[in-house]
Amino acid sequence: MRKEGKKRRKRKEDKKRVVVSNLPFEGWTHKENPNRHYRGNQIKTSKYTVLSFIPKNIFEQLHRFANFYFVGIVVLNFIPVLNAFQPEVSVIPICIILSVTAIKDAWEDLRRYKSDKVINSRECLVYSRKEQSYVQKCWKDVRVGDFIQMQCNEIIPADILLLFSSDPSGVCHLETANLDGETNLKQRRVVKGFSQQEVQFQPEHFHNTIVCEKPNNHLNKFKGYMEHPDQTRTGFGSESLLLRGCTIRNTEVAVGIVIYTGHETKAMLNNSGPRYKRSKIERRMNRDIFSCIGILFLMCLIGAVGHGLWNGTFTEHPPFDVPDAKGNYLPLALGGFYMFLTMIILLQILIPISLYVSIELVKLGQIFFLHNDLDLYDEETDLSIQCRALNITEDLGQIQYIFSDKTGTLTENKMVFRRCTIMGHEYSHQENAKRLETPKELDSDSEEWTHYRCLSFPARRDQGPETMRGQGGSQPLRRSQSARVPIQGHSRQRSIGRCESSQPSVAFSSSIEKDVTPDKNLLSKVQDAALWLETLSDGRPPKPSLANASSIADFFLALTICNSVMVSTTTEPRQRVTMPPSTKALGTSLEKIQQLFHRLKLSSLSQSFSSTAPSDMDLGESLGANIPTTDSEERDDGSVCSGGYSTDGGYKSSTWEQGDILGAGPGASLEEVLQAPALSLAGPELCYEAESPDEAALVHAARAYSFTLVSRTPEQVTVRLPQGTCLTFDVLCTLEFDSVRKRMSVVVRHPLTGEIVVYTKGADCVIMDLLEDPACMTDIDVEKKMRKIRARTQRHLDLYARDGLRTLCIAKKVLSEEDFRRWASFRREAEASLNNRDELLMETAQHLENQLTLLGATGIEDRLQEGVPDTIAALREAGIQLWVLTGDKQETAVNIAYACRLLDQTDTVYSINTESQETCDSILNLALEEVKQFHGPLKPDSKLSGFRLPPATPPPASGAAAPDVGLVIDGKTLNAIFQGKLEEKFLELTRYCRSVLCCRSTPLQKSMLVKLVRDRLRVITLSIGDGANDVSMIQAADIGVGISGQEGMQAVMSSDFAISRFRHLKKLLLVHGHWCYSRLARMVVYYFYKNVCYVNLLFWYQFFCGFSGSTMIDYWQLIFFNLFFTSLPPLVFGVLDKDISMETLLALPELYKSGQNSECYNLLTFWISMADAFYQSLVCFFIPYLTYKDSDIDVFTFGTPINTISLATILLHQAIEMKTWTIIHGLVLAGSFLMYFVVSLVYNAICVTCNSPTNPYWVMEGQLSDPTFYLVCFLTPAVALLPRYFFLTLQGTYGKSPILRAQKIDKLPVDKRELEIQSWRSRQRPATIPGEAQPTNRLGSPASDQSFRSSTPKNLSPAERGYKEAWALPGERCSRDHTRDDPYLGDSWAKFSSGEHLLLEPSRMMTSGAYSSGQTNSNRPFRRGSHRRSQSSLTI
Repeated sequence: MRKEGKKRRKRKEDKKRVVVSNLPFEGWTHKENPNRHYRGNQIKTSKYTVLSFIPKNIFEQLHRFANFYFVGIVVLNFIPVLNAFQPEVSVIPICIILSVTAIKDAWEDLRRYKSDKVINSRECLVYSRKEQSYVQKCWKDVRVGDFIQMQCNEIIPADILLLFSSDPSGVCHLETANLDGETNLKQRRVVKGFSQQEVQFQPEHFHNTIVCEKPNNHLNKFKGYMEHPDQTRTGFGSESLLLRGCTIRNTEVAVGIVIYTGHETKAMLNNSGPRYKRSKIERRMNRDIFSCIGILFLMCLIGAVGHGLWNGTFTEHPPFDVPDAKGNYLPLALGGFYMFLTMIILLQILIPISLYVSIELVKLGQIFFLHNDLDLYDEETDLSIQCRALNITEDLGQIQYIFSDKTGTLTENKMVFRRCTIMGHEYSHQENAKRLETPKELDSDSEEWTHYRCLSFPARRDQGPETMRGQGGSQPLRRSQSARVPIQGHSRQRSIGRCESSQPSVAFSSSIEKDVTPDKNLLSKVQDAALWLETLSDGRPPKPSLANASSIADFFLALTICNSVMVSTTTEPRQRVTMPPSTKALGTSLEKIQQLFHRLKLSSLSQSFSSTAPSDMDLGESLGANIPTTDSEERDDGSVCSGGYSTDGGYKSSTWEQGDILGAGPGASLEEVLQAPALSLAGPELCYEAESPDEAALVHAARAYSFTLVSRTPEQVTVRLPQGTCLTFDVLCTLEFDSVRKRMSVVVRHPLTGEIVVYTKGADCVIMDLLEDPACMTDIDVEKKMRKIRARTQRHLDLYARDGLRTLCIAKKVLSEEDFRRWASFRREAEASLNNRDELLMETAQHLENQLTLLGATGIEDRLQEGVPDTIAALREAGIQLWVLTGDKQETAVNIAYACRLLDQTDTVYSINTESQETCDSILNLALEEVKQFHGPLKPDSKLSGFRLPPATPPPASGAAAPDVGLVIDGKTLNAIFQGKLEEKFLELTRYCRSVLCCRSTPLQKSMLVKLVRDRLRVITLSIGDGANDVSMIQAADIGVGISGQEGMQAVMSSDFAISRFRHLKKLLLVHGHWCYSRLARMVVYYFYKNVCYVNLLFWYQFFCGFSGSTMIDYWQLIFFNLFFTSLPPLVFGVLDKDISMETLLALPELYKSGQNSECYNLLTFWISMADAFYQSLVCFFIPYLTYKDSDIDVFTFGTPINTISLATILLHQAIEMKTWTIIHGLVLAGSFLMYFVVSLVYNAICVTCNSPTNPYWVMEGQLSDPTFYLVCFLTPAVALLPRYFFLTLQGTYGKSPILRAQKIDKLPVDKRELEIQSWRSRQRPATIPGEAQPTNRLGSPASDQSFRSSTPKNLSPAERGYKEAWALPGERCSRDHTRDDPYLGDSWAKFSSGEHLLLEPSRMMTSGAYSSGQTNSNRPFRRGSHRRSQSSLTI
């Protein structure tokens, strides 16, 4: 019965977790607590204990084949009939190797143990029923079902369900930097029904049962419900879960019940630590080790057969053949088998035992230099490169495909509001565009000071700025003062001083992001919107002239409300701003302002609106800035900085100066009217803490038009209007943004009309499909107007996308009370369900978000990172295929691709967009057929050295150079490819393409593409991204690179290498990658050569000792040879050698191809080194043999010169391979050789009876007195190395390898070197094709140019002809509308549609706006010229 009960409990735990309060069971035995089955909160990341360390570590090390092999050899040597050496001595090498690794493992595990001890000993407040209060307990003593009280700046000890918050709104703020690195605060809410509580939460009154999902590693997913005693249920999700390791912020007290503890918390389930990956060299090396094993077995077999044949030559048993105790002799076959095993022991060092340890040490040295490269350090973020995977550095030099995210990776992820369209009217914000053209942002403080020096301040307020800055310096809750849990894999160290000084304390709040210069035309419309809102508040009927004002007001209200932005202040950036729910006017009414303007004889109200860019100022501030002055000098100053604008054209929205400006106006009437509002508004500037840069950009844009988000609580949002009135909206429901819906909605009650309004913002491809159908309108005029607005908005969206802007649509919907009540009921049921909760919530959202009314759209610019175009160009020259996988709109991504040189202006770009598998199959066939006409069939894959190379694109059959090909596809097309089994055709087409752009792709599609290319093409792939949506792609690639950007650290935590800028990838791959591969590959080949060369000396000796398994070299000398005499030079070679200088590698990126082709270490180089090792061993053995052939020297006297010669040959071979010579290299080589003589002299002087009956006593001393020894030692290495030296000489003289040429260039003086590099690059650069538009350095947004175009052949199948009508990009509807403005474009489109095949020059295909005049800043990726585009070569 007990076993059945355990099984039932286990099955129940597999489905869900049931948690009850521990208080009723306090003092009971552990078995009586229903929560007893759950794990405790103690964590243990260490692997070993004192008792388990030795057996467990040895067991782990024996998983490595080489270690297992050598342990087996040691065991064989302890068998008396087999031992070739002293058994005890044979244990020494493997013990040293295992000990070094064990010490390293023990040190790392000790660090983990100490870290665990510190974390487990932290204290927290746990409620005790016995004490009737909260008592201090260690984290390790916390259990599921305990009630925990946390205070501000305290770290959360376990995953806790929030039941109480001291915040009146039931909100608790978290900093999740320890989990995902995101520095902005997150809101967590008390479970519904617990927010309205007394002063303090009473745990003893909690009698509910919590049912939730079992532990999992999804940080942002959590679902469950709380069952009350009356059987009613309340649902909750991740918004109520406080995760272990996060820090409480802005909340004095929070109380919750523990749900998950210890290793079942989401933080610990995500803590996988650095992942182990096997590099390509390691895989190649393992195969070659098996080749060495084959050589070993062949040599042992020869020894066994030779032993049997040699013994068969004796008619009688020789004296050394000793019988057993019974007088029996071993049969020849059994003796041959024993000799086979003895030979394995003798020749065991053919497998390099120290190779693995040497590789680990070399990689540590390489990583050290990577970490200390100042070129890979970013001053702005105070971050250098991080190497999280320690064993794949050499793969950095063999990358063939790079898969990159766009937003935040190629771009800065600094979203800047650029332009907008409202109700079909476009507002270009030209002034804002001019402001963004400034190449360098001014320092915020100096910019503000320059701005305020332009204004006249009263004497009594001159010290205002300094005073307020001083107050701003005392922040009550500074991030740098917060403690952080050192969770393994999640802790992040910062230079606090640097971050404090150089980085803003609030995310997405740089000057470039905050400052928006309003559009003058839109400002006048905002005036009408303000008047319309004023009439609503007064209860007057709106004027007919203000018909469109309501849409403008709703547009900016949606920007302000439909987000999750938290409001704080500059002086207290972690203290949330809240306002009482009132509509008290902080400013004056518009009528009073109009009267005031009339009294002051100002020109018009619109002028004042044109200078009210600072949205947190009322009209009085701009009024004060625009009052005419009598002094011409003051007037000039005012014209520069009037209206709160900064000198670069933007405004600096700061509030502490409002009283200054108001006080500066002449006349008592101004004081009377605006004094009170000014005083009430005086205070620090508002800060917006957003979860994404897009949200922050839109809120700052609304603020620029005086729609200011003042405060936000879960129940209410307060917005200050242009006239100063504050409106408080009751938030009825919030539908958060998710990647499936691609939109966010907020349901509010309008305080003026009382209506329930749904404000929605989201991707245009989604919102445009959810709009109300115009055909349902009864009024024809309204229907026409709606269609016109939608058509205009779509054209504007296409325009924005072609300019490279990120687009969002804004819409609204008015609900009736009954509809909302019914929907809210469905929503509550969905939230309370545990099964299919996500599906039900999605369904309720879809029921609400339909029949929307379009308000407008926004265009946000995401600027390219510095150095991205140059980096991409260099990577392309290096032979790396670059794919960009993004979730952005196609037109936006295409223009970014042109701006960053991913696509060139002369490329033929194929754009494929289809959902049908049949259509996709036909299109791929057409595209392949067309490409093959110009490029010919692909060359067969190269299988040289066991490595499958991507085939090079052959030149076209005709004399003219074929254009490069680019491919643009979307997520729907990818689905068709994967579901229709079209991967082979797709990959075949992509191999003709120099770049591929995948738009609207999901994280899953990104990882599937990476795996497809990696597995099918068998290439080395690298993925780079900066956000959580890139994690799957990063983990799927051979090398994952994370960028520590504004989207948190999830990408970094799942990556192998972390950098702070995309441009760092250039040096990381082209320089460090090349060096790491070249060093390690040549070191591995050298190790194989060294061991084979040395062990063959013992093998050749067997032919002269009857294959008896004896040696002519003392066994201690054999051990020292690998452990000491020849171990250090390869390490120095692998860490410090540079075959080519950094400057040359950066100037000639094509040198990187040597790593892609595995030129340093492949099947050919391996067997050449093996042959060379056999030749050198023959020379090193037989020259001394022939020298001492007829002498009477003993065996060790014969073996010592052979040992000396082989050491000299191997070290000189290493010297020939070294491309860089430093003092360290010379000292290590000379020191190793001298160490051999010192150790040999000492050992031979003291070893009288070390190896009886033959002893090496005084052998080396005797040899050093013999001139023959010196002659042999000088002559033999020269003969042994002569073929290699001769081959390298010929190669250096007549070789055409780019690496050899680059090495020659490196030896030239600096001036000649630069000339040679320029000559090289000019020869590599393709010749100019007459009539072609050449690529320019300016970051334009050119048309989808190509030098040829084709359309559907007339011999298509019926299905293919049916698909032809869909051959137009959704974003090209605008292009078709503009063809009438361009005769070339219209003619091209007509011919394309008619099905003709034509060949057009790119210069004719380029539209007139493609090369608009004017300088463009290098940081700005997009041209602001004509937005017309020519069609792609094949657009489906």
